[in-house]
Amino acid sequence: MLTVSSPPHIYGPDTVVRRMRDVLVALAPSCVLGVYYYGTHALFLMLISAGSAVISEFLYQRVAGKRVTIDDFSAVVTGVLLALNLPPDAPYWLPAVGGVFAIVAVKQLFGGLGANFVNPALAARAFLLASFPAFMTYWTLPDTSAGATYLALIKSDAGFTPRAADYHALIFGKIGGCIGETSALAIVAGGAYLLARRVISWHIPACFVGSFALLSFLLGRDGPFYTGTPFELLAGGLLLGAFFMATDYATSPISPAGKIIMGVGCGLLTVIIRFHSGYPEGVCFAILIMNLFVPLIDKYVRPRIYGKKRGKRA
Repeated sequence: MLTVSSPPHIYGPDTVVRRMRDVLVALAPSCVLGVYYYGTHALFLMLISAGSAVISEFLYQRVAGKRVTIDDFSAVVTGVLLALNLPPDAPYWLPAVGGVFAIVAVKQLFGGLGANFVNPALAARAFLLASFPAFMTYWTLPDTSAGATYLALIKSDAGFTPRAADYHALIFGKIGGCIGETSALAIVAGGAYLLARRVISWHIPACFVGSFALLSFLLGRDGPFYTGTPFELLAGGLLLGAFFMATDYATSPISPAGKIIMGVGCGLLTVIIRFHSGYPEGVCFAILIMNLFVPLIDKYVRPRIYGKKRGKRA
């Protein structure tokens, strides 16, 4: 006798809660170093952002008569990611506003977890940048003084070059920038954990970083064969975006081939925006733009159905 039922037919140990917890564990090194370099203000920004996201999800679902799902930790992940994309000296109300926008406007209004078409944390960051640019572009350095980031210095033609960068600071985190950009080493360690736990696959991070490195070298700021490519890889939010935001399940392609296209597209757009636009950084907008193409990628880049011959329609 055969039991006929609807899919899924194969069950595994993975759950949303388990994966969200893994993401939080992977973000822990960046969070710890962010607090170490920028103090308790950065910690409160993270707590407020995560709290705002969780409370917004709870209230919206209760008002809308939906099942409350704050125990899946997805809202916490969104809040923490948003905080890591904020300046370390941002006012406390900024992550509160961003958390509401990320959860209500980007996630819940489109159906909740898995139905959002762009990354909620990055969409909230873009919203805050457009609405409150003065607060989103005021940078506090780890020594508590105010100053421009490396990418902003290059964009402002202030005479700064990659050769003048402190690569030790870029790797270990004692630089100006968003809270989550504190240390390339911490971000890579978290990304390696996600890969080891199979929470993400290598396709998007490798193709994002690899295509950016290649195109940066070929189409650099001062022409072909740009010698500042290693600097560009370590500075800004490239690594944080490649490992933690471009790989979001709901807003990235399903197939391996689609993920490769996603990664290459993010790398290309980041080079274009960072090098040839008025913005010093391009990771946020590159990922959001590619998020919009994901349905199209999934439509035309599909894995072959088991038993179906190539070149023939089903």
